[in-house]
Amino acid sequence: MISKVFLKNKNSEVIIDSGELVSFQKENQEYIHQKGNKGWRNSDDEMFPIIGPTSKNNFRVHTKKGDAIQDQHGLLRELDYTLIVSNKNSANFIKKYKKNTPIKNSKFPIKSSEENLHWPFDFSFEKNFRLENNILKIDFIINSEKGMPFMLGYHPAFLLSNSGKETLESKDLEITLEDIFKAGSNAFPVINSDKIVLKNKNKKDLEISTQGFDNFMLWTEVNNMLCIEPITQYTSYTDQKFSEENMSLSEGKNKFSVEIKVL
Repeated sequence: MISKVFLKNKNSEVIIDSGELVSFQKENQEYIHQKGNKGWRNSDDEMFPIIGPTSKNNFRVHTKKGDAIQDQHGLLRELDYTLIVSNKNSANFIKKYKKNTPIKNSKFPIKSSEENLHWPFDFSFEKNFRLENNILKIDFIINSEKGMPFMLGYHPAFLLSNSGKETLESKDLEITLEDIFKAGSNAFPVINSDKIVLKNKNKKDLEISTQGFDNFMLWTEVNNMLCIEPITQYTSYTDQKFSEENMSLSEGKNKFSVEIKVL
C-alpha cells in the first residue's frame, strides 16, 4: 500500500495519494478539487488506451491482434500505481499490464455489461511529478510494443469558487462554464491547442500547458469544480469506430507532459 507523498518548496505544496494528485497549494490556496465534494469522486485520473464511451462500439476496440474489451476511458484506471522513488521535490509512479490479462471492470454490473476488460499488448505507464517553484510538471511515459494503438488523456479536476463566474482562455477562444454545461457528457472540445488558462475568481489564475496532447476537453456539471483534460484526440460528437485506424501508434516509448502553473 502506498502512503501519501508530499512535495514541498518555499511557497507550494503537493499531495499525491497512490499516484493521484489530490492537492496543489500555493500560499495556502488550494487549486485541486477535493474528493468528497460534489462534482466527481476523484481528483485526477488517466484515460488509456481509449478515450470516450466505448459502449457505442459494443465495448469492442479493433486492433491488429484482435478485438479488445474496453470500457469508457480504458482499463488503466482499474490498475494500481506502484511508487518507484520520491523526494521532497519529485515522485515517480508506474503501472504495468501483461497482455490479455482480464481486469475486473468497476463499472460492472450497474454501469456496464462487461465484467472484465483486456488489452492484447503489454505496456508500462509511468506518471512522474516534479514541483518547481510555482509549477507542477507531470510527465507520462508509455513503454510498449512498437505499433501498439492507443489514445491518451489526463483527467485532473480543479477547485472553483462555486460562483459560476470562472472563464477559460485558449488562443482566441473564451469559454464560460455555461458553455461547458451545455456540452454535457460529451465534454467541451478545445482542439489544436497546447495551452489553456483558467481565470479564477477568488485566487490566482492557472495556466495548463502540454506537450504531445495538442487538444483539451472540458467537463463539469457543477459550479465548484472543472475538469480540464489534455487529450491526444477528441472522440465525442463522432460516429467513428473504436479501431486502431483512428488511434495513434506507439513508437515503443512515448512521452507526454503537462505543466500546471500558478500565474
